[in-house]
Amino acid sequence: MPAPISTGARLPETKPSRFLFAARRFSPWVCVLLAALWMAVVGNLPLWRALAALPELGNARGLAFGLAFGVGVMAMLVMVLALFTWRWTLKPAVAICVLTAAGGAYFMRTYGIVIDPTMMVNVLLTDGREARELLSWGMVGSLLLTGVLPAVLLWRLPLRWPGAARQALWNAIAFIAAAAVLAGAGGLFFQDLSATMRNHKQVRYLINPVNTFYALAMVGRKPVQRNGAAVLPIAEDARLPALAPGAKPPLVVMVVGETARADHFGLNGYARDTTPELARAGVVSFRNAWSCGTNTAASVPCMFSPLDREPFADRTANTEGLADVLQRAGLAVLWIDNQAGGCKGVCDRVPKVDDSELQVPGLCNSNGECLDEVMLRGLDERIAQLPPERRARGVVVFMHQMGSHGPAYYLRSPPKQKRYAPECTTNALQQCAREQVVNAYDNTVAYTDQFLADTIGWLKGHEANWAPALVYLSDHGESLGENNLYLHGLPYRLAPDTQKHIPWVTWLSPGFEQESGIRMSCIAQLRDTEISHDNYFHSTLGLLGVQTSVLNPARDIYGACRGKAPG
Repeated sequence: MPAPISTGARLPETKPSRFLFAARRFSPWVCVLLAALWMAVVGNLPLWRALAALPELGNARGLAFGLAFGVGVMAMLVMVLALFTWRWTLKPAVAICVLTAAGGAYFMRTYGIVIDPTMMVNVLLTDGREARELLSWGMVGSLLLTGVLPAVLLWRLPLRWPGAARQALWNAIAFIAAAAVLAGAGGLFFQDLSATMRNHKQVRYLINPVNTFYALAMVGRKPVQRNGAAVLPIAEDARLPALAPGAKPPLVVMVVGETARADHFGLNGYARDTTPELARAGVVSFRNAWSCGTNTAASVPCMFSPLDREPFADRTANTEGLADVLQRAGLAVLWIDNQAGGCKGVCDRVPKVDDSELQVPGLCNSNGECLDEVMLRGLDERIAQLPPERRARGVVVFMHQMGSHGPAYYLRSPPKQKRYAPECTTNALQQCAREQVVNAYDNTVAYTDQFLADTIGWLKGHEANWAPALVYLSDHGESLGENNLYLHGLPYRLAPDTQKHIPWVTWLSPGFEQESGIRMSCIAQLRDTEISHDNYFHSTLGLLGVQTSVLNPARDIYGACRGKAPG
């Protein structure tokens, strides 16, 4: 047989596909449905876990309702993506949604939180140092597996796009069809859905990632107290009565605590004596005090406002706060901040010292975070720099603690203050035994006890020229693993008492009692009276004798003790 004649031509080579589906192109709706299915199933695991735990789902009808709920969630996600199903917007929208769902699922699953407008404000005002404390290898692995990987695969999915008119028609059809499925699923089980949403309100904040987008939209509609925000003046008539001849001006330290729980203070009956120094100092602890928010971004602006909690939440504009009014009345005001997150706007118009100015070797770590006692260093010099005409009327120093800020509780107390061991030494609290988490937290309370006692000691050293006093209260509480909840920030109506029940401590020197007429013995008789952050603005004005039409005497908890005879 003759040999074949070579023509020199080469057969075309088949290149290996770089992508599993490179041999064909898919309709955009394949991408939409795959993304919606992934988010509905994997991105909503915290939602399905919460639903499975409800007693209402413990029978056949409950199971059917759960399945219908899942179908409804997927239909809702299809509706959202249908708005972005265009050649240049679909894949970015899918990537954003999948990554958002992965992040939301991780934090809801890990810390038992929900994502609502209040939590979103807290997230938006979180600084880099606070964010770093939430990082862990578990978080990185979870986000890579449930967010980055599916987002990359869906991004690389080859799509076949029709003309613009035809795509618009399909988008409309898909949106209407998904809306019909959502309405049908809700209609079939309307009573179950209504009862679940009414009796278990947290469920609505677990629908991921719709919860995040809703929270962002709501935050955009309301004013957020933040640095540089425009504010309206209040209490423009604020004034101080003239000091009596020979009277000593007040020197008051107002400590704004962080993440402290009332039920972990020995003063309030906790089984552990976490506050022996304060007990020896003779303070009065209000045992029935409550916060107006469950995170710093909500609570601090609220407690510095003359408004009560609900009117403050419904406000249409930001106003000046307590620090502004005290300064307007003529007092020398100083804010010292040991938190990188700052004062949430309440100290913007008064002299302040931020954490970057507090760096002292031995009290601050390499990340710039300092132990609270650093705020006492150089305090006399800082006060001496305030205007002398104001110092002659009185000085108010606000100290914003790092306190018991989580999740890295173990970083908040020095080795000498670690009374309780072993403690959790990671920010992944769910990896520690609850006893270790509580030990680390209680060590922060013990350190706060020492810090407050040292501050009282500093105040006592100035009794020759001043009338000293101290008021301490926390911005909110904390969950320490009860019912698998950690940290704080749940919607106020849903949050457990552990996130809202706060310590409030008062100490008045004999000189302050004499000048103000307010008696510690009388305050002690009110220790079980129910009070809240709603009282803070008015009580502070009353304590310092500031006169203004904004002061509500009914909210002044110290006013009832003015002029009471000792004993």
